[in-house]
Amino acid sequence: MGYLLLAGAIAAEVAATTAMKYSEGFSRLLPSLLTAIGYLLSFTLLAQTLKSVSVGTAYAIWAGVGTAAIATIGILFMGEGMTVTKAAGIALIIVGVVVLNLGGAH
Repeated sequence: MGYLLLAGAIAAEVAATTAMKYSEGFSRLLPSLLTAIGYLLSFTLLAQTLKSVSVGTAYAIWAGVGTAAIATIGILFMGEGMTVTKAAGIALIIVGVVVLNLGGAH
């Protein structure tokens, strides 16, 4: 159940960060509200996750997967360029999360 809650926390954080892009510095009401609600939901779900998943593992997965997802969204939907360096960074995040889980940190 912990990893399901963590997936929800990641999805909420990614949605909130995406909405923040469209809030234009919190000058647009709807994206600003979606940002605040998304982060509140994300932290609530992350807190619930910590009841069954170790804090180091949960936070590493939450931050790493969220970062990789936002970078990918930026490339696919927001016109951000893909460079070898960016691709390597995303790959390293994914490898890091996998290694952390294989290492028995949970």
